[in-house]
Amino acid sequence: MEVMNIQTTVIFNRLEESSKRIVVMQGGARAGKTVQALLWFIVRLMKEENKVLTIVRDSLPSLKGSVMRDFIDILTRLGVYSENNHNKTENTYMLNSNLIEFVSCDQPHKIRGRKRHYLFCNEATEISYDSWLQLVFRTEGRIVIDYNPSEVDHWIYEQVLNRDDIDFFITTYKDNPFLPEELVKEIERLQYADEDYWKIYGLGERGSGRELIFNHQRICKEMPEGDEYYGLDLGFNHKTALVRCINQGDDVYAQERIYQSGLTTTDLAKIMKGLKIGGHIPIYYDYSDPRSAEELSRHGFNMIPCASKDVKQSIMAIKGRPLYVTEDSANLIKELKNYSWKKDKSGMILDEPIKYYDDLVDALRYAISTDTGAFKFQPVAI
Repeated sequence: MEVMNIQTTVIFNRLEESSKRIVVMQGGARAGKTVQALLWFIVRLMKEENKVLTIVRDSLPSLKGSVMRDFIDILTRLGVYSENNHNKTENTYMLNSNLIEFVSCDQPHKIRGRKRHYLFCNEATEISYDSWLQLVFRTEGRIVIDYNPSEVDHWIYEQVLNRDDIDFFITTYKDNPFLPEELVKEIERLQYADEDYWKIYGLGERGSGRELIFNHQRICKEMPEGDEYYGLDLGFNHKTALVRCINQGDDVYAQERIYQSGLTTTDLAKIMKGLKIGGHIPIYYDYSDPRSAEELSRHGFNMIPCASKDVKQSIMAIKGRPLYVTEDSANLIKELKNYSWKKDKSGMILDEPIKYYDDLVDALRYAISTDTGAFKFQPVAI
């Protein structure tokens, strides 16, 4: 099916066919469930009047950096986006006479005080059970939730999936016919890398528990003043990832700055110049891509190969220092929460991380492990 100039998938069709109050989309990586859910709501609202749709995530930075961006992109591709209808201060959009509001769970007054006709909870495993109840109590029509089943135990499994008014289905990358072949191969490599990751991100099934590598990071409002340095993980089909770091004594503060696929070196240089990264500021990169680094050097950036390709050593450099990540670094926060050690077939933990969904973590490793004095620290208990 094609809606104007955007093609739909089986996920759109399942939403269209469902008659239940709640639709639960549990999914693996790159299934396209968020985009298809947004498209379904948009198409529905274009036929209706005076309705309210609330789109929710756990935090405002996560909301703005993901589902809100996808929503605006869909409207733009449909040719119906208007700046006049977009209230960027209130994070709302008027579609015909319908109000679409973007609300985060760190705005409790908005969760508790408003009624709505439709609700979309994006990445619902990040939302608390209390927030879920407050949202459901104030929603009179269709509710859609989506999530990756990376949590072993969660209120969704106990309090939602056993209801009799839901439609539940699992989505995977195979439901997304528009996914580039390179990304399909990347996902399918997981079945040979880690059984649990393959279950979660490949098959969209609940995992059986993972040994997380990082559990000491804390969230902060903003970066402090200080000498900055960067870590850069170059990619094209993979995301190009740039992380800004500042040291405060033994503490490291980190902020996601670039997380985007399909960037040429020229594209990347333009974005980095827009970030006003001075030519004296160190940018540590993986020296396996010297040509791109040389091109960036010619654009005036201070490109420095990372000190070591020893992954475990660089992981210990991060674990050995208190780490603070800015709240607007949604993708970096998510990667850190999911970065795990491999296990062998007997379940024994190996000294090797699972190489998946780690572009920003790699950039962070290059930066912190290469920064002067990084290896003098030992892991600390926080």
